[in-house]
Amino acid sequence: MVSSDIGIDLGTASILVYVKGKGVVLKEPSVVAFDRDSNKIKAIGEEARLMIGRTPGNIVAVRPLRQGVISDYTVTEKMMKYFLQKALGKKSYRKPLVSVCVPSGVTEVERRAVEDAGFAAGARDVKIIEEPIAAAIGAGIDITRPCGNMVVDIGGGTADIAVISLGGSVVSTSIKIAGDDFDEAIVRYMRKKHNLLIGERTAEDIKINIGTCFPLPTPETMDVRGRNLVTGLPKTITISSEETEEALKEATLQIVEAIHSVLEKTPPELAADVADRGIVLTGGGALLRGLEELIEDRTGINTMTAEDPMTCVAIGTGRYVELLAGDGTSE
Repeated sequence: MVSSDIGIDLGTASILVYVKGKGVVLKEPSVVAFDRDSNKIKAIGEEARLMIGRTPGNIVAVRPLRQGVISDYTVTEKMMKYFLQKALGKKSYRKPLVSVCVPSGVTEVERRAVEDAGFAAGARDVKIIEEPIAAAIGAGIDITRPCGNMVVDIGGGTADIAVISLGGSVVSTSIKIAGDDFDEAIVRYMRKKHNLLIGERTAEDIKINIGTCFPLPTPETMDVRGRNLVTGLPKTITISSEETEEALKEATLQIVEAIHSVLEKTPPELAADVADRGIVLTGGGALLRGLEELIEDRTGINTMTAEDPMTCVAIGTGRYVELLAGDGTSE
């Protein structure tokens, strides 16, 4: 009998699938391209991401999850089905037990939508786990002890901040500011400052290559191509990492403020633990340079990024299934 327990990190930007005993087997952008005329899906994942901003009128590339929440139910269901089949292959005889991770602030209705999509995609049972808890397990924190750990999970659509103790979150908040907002801030800045219109993908390239939210020891530069809004023609300009710092200032400071507000609400014993043990960053947004330094600078608490921030949540979601199964085995 092939037993297949699966953990899914249903992210706004990418979907990761963790299979028990194998680790993370799939990591693809959560983008679906479908033909409006025939309502058929053309491409899912990486193939569809390459189509964003480059499709003819009848084909649209959409992200069915907005800010960590299902915004297009039918497309999400098809996408989950596709990823489950791709992760398991054709060999699974038994329906899998699926645990899906959701942002900590989701409503009951949004929770149900995720559960229904899981069952519709062919799960035997669907377990919902909150993102910060999954991130903490994935980062290797022993969450069962009576000791405060602070996790900041910055994904594509939401940033989840929680203080965790005894296997649950004591204080948590979820703000809809994360990696996508970093991209949008760069797009806005380029338009305002340089009269240059750039797309989402270009903004993401800038963020990854020279993006920072804290002064770098030596500034870096990058050539950016876009459309000049004055002449309407393509144009290339050079921008520096200092400019990205200015562009990202507002969004990153909102995350710092949210961390601050969680710390304010944390019981004193746990707050002392956090000051002792530091803050752990997970999620793709944690890869933004200067974030550790910025949080440390503003809170005075040692901040570090988990070993593989991108896959933390998926691994944690999968391990959670193993904890539930009661066999307590970990890889």
